[in-house]
Amino acid sequence: MLMQDKIGLVTGAGSGMGRAAALTLAAEGATIVLVGRSEDKLAGVRQEIVDARGKAEIFSADAGKRDDNKAMVDFVVSRFGRLDFAFNNAGGHGKLQPIHETSDDEIEWVVDLNFKGVLYGVKYQVEAMLRNGGVIVNNASIFGLRGMDGIAHYVASKHAIVGLTKAVAKEYAGKNIRINAVCPGATQTPNYMRSMNDNVHALDDMIPMRRIGQPTDVAKAVLYLMSDQSAYTTGTTLSVDGGMTA
Repeated sequence: MLMQDKIGLVTGAGSGMGRAAALTLAAEGATIVLVGRSEDKLAGVRQEIVDARGKAEIFSADAGKRDDNKAMVDFVVSRFGRLDFAFNNAGGHGKLQPIHETSDDEIEWVVDLNFKGVLYGVKYQVEAMLRNGGVIVNNASIFGLRGMDGIAHYVASKHAIVGLTKAVAKEYAGKNIRINAVCPGATQTPNYMRSMNDNVHALDDMIPMRRIGQPTDVAKAVLYLMSDQSAYTTGTTLSVDGGMTA
């Protein structure tokens, strides 16, 4: 198993890409601390993992808050003695509209969750990994690599994740800590389906592979970056987008 006896956390683990990554990593032998705001959703994912003879625990937290990021890392270390990996997955976006029409509250929410949450997550995760090493994967987006009309604050926050990933990867490369990012394209998550009014094929013509991505597509990329299969890879962005950024 690629993640046998590894201990780690996944934020935004209650649904979508976070859920898929947690299930995939657990199936490869990892113990997962599932982090999110909805204990009911986390409990459902934990039960799926347990039913498959995996190991998981729940920690209720808001990944967009600095203190919650410290608390989730402290929980893992106090419970298991170390933190081997983390998938900073939690994120969100607001309405599609020009930046001058976007409320200050919405801008702050998106930046806090998408960027500052990842920034503080990495800060406390790296601190915990300095003794034994570890791996961090940040969930960016293809819009961390390109622009998009009508969602500038989201695009900016995802570009910031890519920059953060490259900077900290270089800083800790000599300390046995690897840090990479995945950049998903259109992916069939609950949030995506709501934004597309449940039309799963809405963007098929924009995707060279002519199909929307599945959360498991992203989860497999996360597994690769978390495991020793990518032992010489750090500071990279891995696009999982059916060719959209080609």
